[in-house]
Amino acid sequence: MKEELVDLLSQALQSLAAAESLSLPDRIDIQLERGRGSGHGDYASNLAMRLAPVLRQNPRELATRLVAHLPVHAHIDQVEVAGPGFINFFLTRDAANAVIARIHREGREFGRSHYGRGQQVIVEFVSANPTGPLHVGHGRGAAFGAALADVLEATGHAVHREYYINDAGRQMHILAVSVLIRYLEHRGESMAFPANGYRGDYIHGIARDLEAEAGERYRITAAELTAGLPADAHAGGDKEAYIDALIARARGLLGEGRYEEILEAAVTAITGDIAEDLAAFGVRYDRWFSERALVRTGAVEHALEQLQAAGALYDAEGARWFRSTDYGDDKDRVVRRADGQTTYFASDIAYHLNKFERGFEQAIDVFGADHHGYMARVRASLEAFGHATDALTFRLVQFAILYRGSERLPMSTRAGEFVTLRALREEVGNDAARFFYVMRRPEQHLDFDLELAKSQSNDNPVYYIQYAHARVCSVRRQRHERGIEHDHDNGLSHVDRLDADHEQALIQALGRYPEALESAAANHEPHLLAAYLRELAGAFHTYYNAHTFLVDDRDLRDARLTLIEAVREVVRNGLDLLGVSAPERM
Repeated sequence: MKEELVDLLSQALQSLAAAESLSLPDRIDIQLERGRGSGHGDYASNLAMRLAPVLRQNPRELATRLVAHLPVHAHIDQVEVAGPGFINFFLTRDAANAVIARIHREGREFGRSHYGRGQQVIVEFVSANPTGPLHVGHGRGAAFGAALADVLEATGHAVHREYYINDAGRQMHILAVSVLIRYLEHRGESMAFPANGYRGDYIHGIARDLEAEAGERYRITAAELTAGLPADAHAGGDKEAYIDALIARARGLLGEGRYEEILEAAVTAITGDIAEDLAAFGVRYDRWFSERALVRTGAVEHALEQLQAAGALYDAEGARWFRSTDYGDDKDRVVRRADGQTTYFASDIAYHLNKFERGFEQAIDVFGADHHGYMARVRASLEAFGHATDALTFRLVQFAILYRGSERLPMSTRAGEFVTLRALREEVGNDAARFFYVMRRPEQHLDFDLELAKSQSNDNPVYYIQYAHARVCSVRRQRHERGIEHDHDNGLSHVDRLDADHEQALIQALGRYPEALESAAANHEPHLLAAYLRELAGAFHTYYNAHTFLVDDRDLRDARLTLIEAVREVVRNGLDLLGVSAPERM
């Protein structure tokens, strides 16, 4: 109906322009929104107010003349001009009721659209460093990214889901040395664990597996490994200098071959654990993209060559720099250090160039909020490559803070003190975790209340929505137990019997689902869909508590059953896009 009203406004505008010889802008974006309350109609447009300055007209008078040129439509009951020039549309009851038949006709496809017109979109999300298991902070990015990808796909975008494995660089070397030291401990060696190492129990697990598979292959003595190294933080030294010296010593003693085997074993184990965890969380990817592969295939050098050809690189202080300030960044960035090694940033810009060279028209990066300063430099590199910077969208996700009662739980990966995503899922379940993570804008702070997530009450939003679906299924079971038939076609024939205020409110809510889904996709904000489902569930529960469905009047009974079955379908469709189940019993 919204599309039809937009078309009617377009026809009215063209008719008015022809009648009054008006010179219209080349492109006119006709906006239509749901009316704010019953007195403001079902839909409202500010078209006259937006065009009035361009046409040098009084907006209210322009709106009145536009309404006079509107074609007649069977589903429009009344059109009013309100306020400074809003055009309000009041639909017939038949128009509103028609959504029930549409839902039953389209089923799982209801609400889906071609809004995205097949645009090739790559959504990169989570991309946590493979230095440990995923914690509850990563879970929010996973839930948001997965829901965003599904919402985009439901609105006609061609979506590719990708995880970028940061398996190169200094953090990987710290991981490898951490595993090596635990391995040596299992072989009887004793040494102080580096202050800057990874301490989690998972490091012991990797070391034990390494020992079981390789035996003595990586055996060196603690004395060989630590002799002559600078002091660690325990002894009043610099922990960064110590860990770097420890890495260099380990590589020298083991040789690059054996050292790389330890690093590979660690990365493979942790990446495998992450992949398993995400799959169990209902999060899927089309590709896992390795940073090390990016280096090996020459993609980083390819990107730097393109920047060099564009005159965007220069040498200073023994390093090679990207002129990112020429493209809006606050300072220039090193892409190759004095030792000849490329930087993290060089890999990042190569990866983003690679995305667009693969043919994606739009790239969406879902990152933690600590990546705020990262956006300008990556956009600068895209501009230097000649790509439109608006083709790259960043969504920054605040880490969730987990509470058990009033106790805030720790979240340090390096110290090994954190609640894993797996532990969270085991405690509250996938459904509560997925919904709680996406029920607010990702940039908003999120305190994850474990007790609320586990509660079976109306205060728990996911329970409240799922309960609406379960209640409809309960009515279905009651009907079967009482031997009452439901004639679906008869129900559709008598939807005009649904004239109670609660019924009309519920029908209006059902009609908003396609718009809620499209808005969630257009704004890259799945929480809009979550909010819609809470509103729909509220309208249903109010109706459920106020009316009896299995009444003696066959026509009214069939109409009511047809209505609540439509509710069940929409709730299920919406929850599915958020990665949440729709149980039949609760």
